[in-house]
Amino acid sequence: MAGEATQPTQLLRKVGCADLTAVPEVRHALRAMLATWGGPGATDVAELLTSELVTNALIHTDHGAVVTATVEPDQLRVEVRDFVPGLDRDRPRVPDADDGTHGRGLILVQALADSWGVENHGAGKVVWFELEGRAA
Repeated sequence: MAGEATQPTQLLRKVGCADLTAVPEVRHALRAMLATWGGPGATDVAELLTSELVTNALIHTDHGAVVTATVEPDQLRVEVRDFVPGLDRDRPRVPDADDGTHGRGLILVQALADSWGVENHGAGKVVWFELEGRAA
């Protein structure tokens, strides 16, 4: 029917404390969900940014996290909720040159996402990003 709204597709995953094996599992599920969404490279960017947020939540907290990805024809929103209060991850820091590969996650999110942010949510926070796109 013309003008009828399409229901968003959603991915919801709970990841355990320090369970870094969950990162590729979440990426794989996201890739499957985005099979027909976005232009060239959109899925790759979405996977990269999701990996960064999930890894941050698992490395920098002593609790697990909940990952929610909602895809609509024109937008993808990914949220990673942890259970540690505080907005200490809302401003990306520039990593030291000798810091190896650590400290670049939020800088990538800031550079590649169309929008992103951090919000308090009771006993924890949500770090989120959005990508604009069109269904393939």
